Amino acid sequence: MSRWKYILGAIGLGLVSSCLALAQQPPAGPQPMTFFLTSNGPGNGGNLGSIAGADAHCQKLATEAGQGSRTWHAYLSTQGPNNVNARDRIGRGPWHNARGELVGQNVQEIHGPNHRFNAQTILDERGRQIPWGGFVPNRHDILTGSQPDGTAFEARGGDMTCNNWTSSSTGKARIGHHDRGHWNSAHDTRSCSQADLRATGGDGLFYCFATQ
Repeated sequence: MSRWKYILGAIGLGLVSSCLALAQQPPAGPQPMTFFLTSNGPGNGGNLGSIAGADAHCQKLATEAGQGSRTWHAYLSTQGPNNVNARDRIGRGPWHNARGELVGQNVQEIHGPNHRFNAQTILDERGRQIPWGGFVPNRHDILTGSQPDGTAFEARGGDMTCNNWTSSSTGKARIGHHDRGHWNSAHDTRSCSQADLRATGGDGLFYCFATQ
């Protein structure tokens, strides 16, 4: 009997020690923002100043939101020689929005059928929702130039990137809908002008991911 009392007492002490250790650990704070949808674009339609200009715009908005210490890349693909896949430029994840909510574990998840992207989780750099379908104005068309798996289109299939994000006059672009399942690849724009982007439910917005 005394042996069992000893064993039960040891188990009890172990449980108490574990509880005390957990109680002494600081609570997990909110995760830093590593993903956002731009609250505005450069304002020149599909001409983002090339993909480098789009990255700079992500960095600028992130800095204004207090997250400039991270390296930010736009989720955009390019076409032609040395084309770039959007999925290859965003790091490995995981990613959290401005409220600290997990929006994607890794590249595979966000391009799969069970991704977490929707109008409630895709927020701008200040943690605000972007107006979606049903709102006036509607701003749910998001520039990506990408196929559903995050890869670039073949150049021979036609311009899908507003001349690799340098044109606001000729060409068109592939966009996604931030409020629907096809967050990164839904349909083509009418043209690359700011006026046409707005007329069909967009505003030249794009996604930004922290790569580290």
